[in-house]
Amino acid sequence: MLDVCLLGTGGMMPLPERWLTALLTRYNGSSLLIDCGEGTQITMKKHGWTFKSVDTVCFTHFHADHISGFPGFLLAMANAERKEPLTVIGPKGVERVVSGLRVIAPELPFELKFIELSGPEQKLSVNGYQITAFRLQHSMTCYGYTLEIPRAGRFDAARAKAQHIPIRFWNPLQKGQTITDNGVTYTPDMVLGEKRRGLKVTYCTDTRPVARIADYAKHADLFVCEGMYGDPEKLEKAKEHRHMTMYDAARLAAAAEPQRFWLTHFSPSMMHPEWYMRDVKKIFPAAEAGEDGKYLDLCFDDE
Repeated sequence: MLDVCLLGTGGMMPLPERWLTALLTRYNGSSLLIDCGEGTQITMKKHGWTFKSVDTVCFTHFHADHISGFPGFLLAMANAERKEPLTVIGPKGVERVVSGLRVIAPELPFELKFIELSGPEQKLSVNGYQITAFRLQHSMTCYGYTLEIPRAGRFDAARAKAQHIPIRFWNPLQKGQTITDNGVTYTPDMVLGEKRRGLKVTYCTDTRPVARIADYAKHADLFVCEGMYGDPEKLEKAKEHRHMTMYDAARLAAAAEPQRFWLTHFSPSMMHPEWYMRDVKKIFPAAEAGEDGKYLDLCFDDE
């Protein structure tokens, strides 16, 4: 099972009932954070979630509304007595940017490990997540993220017995390990069936609606996408600042066909995103307006 929570849905500046951009996922005891705008800690506290379990932080880009909450977040992790390293992923320059922010958080009881993204696409494997970072079209270098939890085929005990594989090797093989014993090699494909469908979440914000976004979000369990503006007359403003309208995002969703679709990163001038959803749903009926604390459990097909 994969938990997903929108911690903040605001763009540009926080509002009394809307904090800045952040999304948290939890899987198998490990938490991953995408962006860390102002107010991220507050929404996590409301849900009773611990800062200590966050192992990975992914930044889309370095505009303040996406990273301004990070120094305080690091201090909160330190106060939670975290000792394990924290992996920080982001566009080229992420180590320099975070080091600058740490002027107000200079001493931490844990190490920061940096992965700097380059090129149009980069694939990573971190704490059970298969992460694909893909370049967007914003006013500065910006990446979207697809998170996937792959799932191996079902273990077949009858096949294992028929091949006289010792029982003590069944569990490691089921976990994908290859075992060699007395000159005989046992591989996972000897005991596992066809790969089963895993889980997929795509997160995309601060960009124009380029077609490849729909490719990365194709058939996702959840597609989270910016819908900066709801008023149709603000289309030119969206183009000027390299953002999307809610209708741009809905058209991407219609092409991607995700099971769920959440809009986020709302302009502070848009006080009530829900007012625009009737027209958005004409483009993609399953669209939902995001809100701080919006939460979802994603389960594997046979759970």
